[in-house]
Amino acid sequence: MKKSWWIASTAGALVVVAAAVLIMRELSGPANGTDPDPPSSEAVSPDRRTVLAVKVDNVAAARPQTGLSAADLVYVEPVEGGLTRLLALYRGRPPAVIGPVRSARATDLGLLAQYGRPALAYSGAAPEVLPSLRSASLTSASPAEVPDAYFRDDSRPSPHNFYLRPHQVPDGEVAPEGAFPAAGAAPGSGVAATTAAIRYPAAAFTFTWSPEIGRYLIGLDGTPLTTVDSGRLGAATIVEQRVAVRLGERGETGTVPDSPIAQTVGSGQATMWRDGQRFEATWERAAETAPTRFATVSGQPLPVSDGPLWILLVPA
Repeated sequence: MKKSWWIASTAGALVVVAAAVLIMRELSGPANGTDPDPPSSEAVSPDRRTVLAVKVDNVAAARPQTGLSAADLVYVEPVEGGLTRLLALYRGRPPAVIGPVRSARATDLGLLAQYGRPALAYSGAAPEVLPSLRSASLTSASPAEVPDAYFRDDSRPSPHNFYLRPHQVPDGEVAPEGAFPAAGAAPGSGVAATTAAIRYPAAAFTFTWSPEIGRYLIGLDGTPLTTVDSGRLGAATIVEQRVAVRLGERGETGTVPDSPIAQTVGSGQATMWRDGQRFEATWERAAETAPTRFATVSGQPLPVSDGPLWILLVPA
């Protein structure tokens, strides 16, 4: 009798534990940016006709990110507190998930104007910035327009847990020819430089050339920068683009009146790293709708290498 009671009690306890595990799984939601409702292969859209731009979080709580390794171009922007935020641009077929997604900034509007009418995925913006976003030459893809394109990962703290399903973002218009920096062979003016360090007040990037993979391995704040879906992040070309940065006023940036706004129209100094070499350079962009062009200090066009491009906007 006692043995039967023990067996029944143990079985009952196991049922309770199993139920508790199932409940915890339901409450915890997806982990590390895994889509809880992934699309079928038929539902994933073919190559995009236009540029998809995604505003990606870059503080410690947001790392490792998802989908960054597939970006064709990543801008690093200065934001409040000396930190940085990323604007990742995708051509062709994007990854299944990108994020964590954060809010847009005034800097984004100036950058994206050179890419025609891209789609911009972001998780909101200061009220004062929203009218400019609505009137800009872009397809707005915030949760207000495409709510099903987003989901939260409950294993991460909010607001660093908001992710994008790119296949649900509508296309904009085709980017102008030559909008992206041209790729090509390096000129002969480079000097050997297998490492680079670029600092912001509260963020320190390092880049180490790996000839085995033909990429610069990226580090941030003393730690390798990795992604959930593909491991260590690398870039074929790194550009430190030195720009004027002003502090926005309350009427431009809402509750954060001193939010940095990078000025990316005009000209200035730059440094490019590619193929294990460093090139002192200049940049020029004649108008908002004009592309950014890089040149050597002697005026010779300076193309980028094939592969991912990272441009870090650094206060001049």
